Amino acid sequence: MNDIDDTQAPLIEHLIELRRRLLYCVAALFVTFAIGFYFSQQIFSFLVRPLAAAGQSKVIYTEIFEAFFVQVKIAFFTALMVSFPVIANQLWQFVAPGLYRREKKALLPFLLATPLLFLTGATLAYTIAIPTALHFLLSYQGQIGSGVEQMALPAIGKYLDFIMQFLFAFGITFLLPVLLMLLERSGIVTYEQLKGAWRYAVVAAFAVAAVLTPPDVVSQLLLAFPLIALYFIALLGIKFTRSRRERDAESEASA
Repeated sequence: MNDIDDTQAPLIEHLIELRRRLLYCVAALFVTFAIGFYFSQQIFSFLVRPLAAAGQSKVIYTEIFEAFFVQVKIAFFTALMVSFPVIANQLWQFVAPGLYRREKKALLPFLLATPLLFLTGATLAYTIAIPTALHFLLSYQGQIGSGVEQMALPAIGKYLDFIMQFLFAFGITFLLPVLLMLLERSGIVTYEQLKGAWRYAVVAAFAVAAVLTPPDVVSQLLLAFPLIALYFIALLGIKFTRSRRERDAESEASA
């Protein structure tokens, strides 16, 4: 028991500590929400760049309150992403005293990798997936016969939902290696089980992509293929970390 926090606080002190951590999280959300709302126009200008690059120069809003609620949504999404490091740190500060040193050492890398992988996925969506999907979807504009022309006039609320769906879908799915490695580290699944289930994982990747992306084939493929690649990357990571743990155990046994 020497490598665990020796403090044995009563339940009421744990509840007080939990309340304090939650207040810090709420304060972080409130502050980042206010900042996001103040800069919502600039943030939306950044989000609308892929649409402009795809050749669409106008967006509309069809209801009086739609433009305002778009700003509120932008502020809320900004608060979630910007305040995540603070929330994760508060969660770690609350949980860490109850963990053994080896547990802290095992969990901390996953906690640090989570925001990096989420940002990597969101960046891939913004730079590659969203522009590709927009070029495909907007290609249906033009003459459709009998002198009739169809034109895309995306509403700002619908466009925001579209792009946020992509960003969060790619960001969350890029956490797959962390999830699988945690499951293997906790003993819930083994490397052999994951390796043997790769065919089911491929089918599941297409099913997840169909749920998380807009209902067009291009968008689904843009998410399904990276998801499959992440599954095999997770297998390599699990194999490497398991081999390392086995070597460490052998060296400790010999010592």
